[in-house]
Amino acid sequence: MLKPAKSTTSAAGTTGGAPVFTERPVWRPVGDGWRHIHGSVRGDGVSFEWHDFVVREEFDWGKSFHPGSLEVCLNLEGSGRVSGNGHEAGYTPLTVGFYRRGEQALPAVRAAGQRHQFLTVEMSFDFIRRHLSAFGPSLHPLVREVIAGRPEKSSAAPPTRLTSRLQQLLASLREAPVLALAQSVWYQAKALEVAAELFFVTPDEQELFCQRQHRLASERVEKVIALLREKLTEPPNLEEIGRFAGCSPFHLSRTFSAETGMTIPQYLRQLRLERAAELLRSGKFNVTEAALEVGYSSLSHFSQAFHEEFGCCPGLYPLRTPTQKSSTPPRAEPAAGR
Repeated sequence: MLKPAKSTTSAAGTTGGAPVFTERPVWRPVGDGWRHIHGSVRGDGVSFEWHDFVVREEFDWGKSFHPGSLEVCLNLEGSGRVSGNGHEAGYTPLTVGFYRRGEQALPAVRAAGQRHQFLTVEMSFDFIRRHLSAFGPSLHPLVREVIAGRPEKSSAAPPTRLTSRLQQLLASLREAPVLALAQSVWYQAKALEVAAELFFVTPDEQELFCQRQHRLASERVEKVIALLREKLTEPPNLEEIGRFAGCSPFHLSRTFSAETGMTIPQYLRQLRLERAAELLRSGKFNVTEAALEVGYSSLSHFSQAFHEEFGCCPGLYPLRTPTQKSSTPPRAEPAAGR
């Protein structure tokens, strides 16, 4: 009896009518420069691919990353970069690193005019949880978040040097030295060998990573605040601020709120009102001029916001400040007997 045929991915990228991610169209421009070696992220949980190509223009490599997976890149030649969650990982010859593709796209490009040679090992989140869940505290944060069920953010870890041992591993992965029937077991074991080489960190490394993350978050927030101060009257939108800070708008919003306790619009509002208060205290601006100077086109909206922030309307504010109070002549007391 013939066995029913397995469902396969069509050229349109669908299985049984449902859309399925496929990276083959991404690599079509490089022709034979992309070679699938073994496995599939969707079916086996792991996939191995070899790349050897030259492109005339920057090549959008990020479109090949499967959603819900973590990919390791063993880079022999060529330069590229992966940008995710506010971090940029730069790949140069003889480096190795990994990156996680969550719900959001993970921008990545390969430089023009260079020969690129690299091997990738892509693992699904399910594969990682199945084999590494017992090691959660000892794993790199990018991997640990997958284990903990918080992998929605795409992110990239800083690459490190491609050691001679990993170069030997790369060479063996291109041509499996086992029978075809045993290759599935062999490649899964090799995926775990790669994970053992790269995904585990010492407690000291964990602490250093957390400190670095906190420092980067603080620096990014400071850059955004400086930009907002500079652009009070015509502030950029969130997408523009994200590009300026070097991360996605979603991640920037979360980072900013965690660092300051306010959203970006709330912080901008506070900066505007504090600046308006300075102008009013100077005595050189009236209420309308101060409102326009900090970007308010509606006087009523400005007055309402100012009252919420300082507890009085802007017209009375100068008289409520300590400087103005001390310079205001005291009211004469009524004469006795009147």
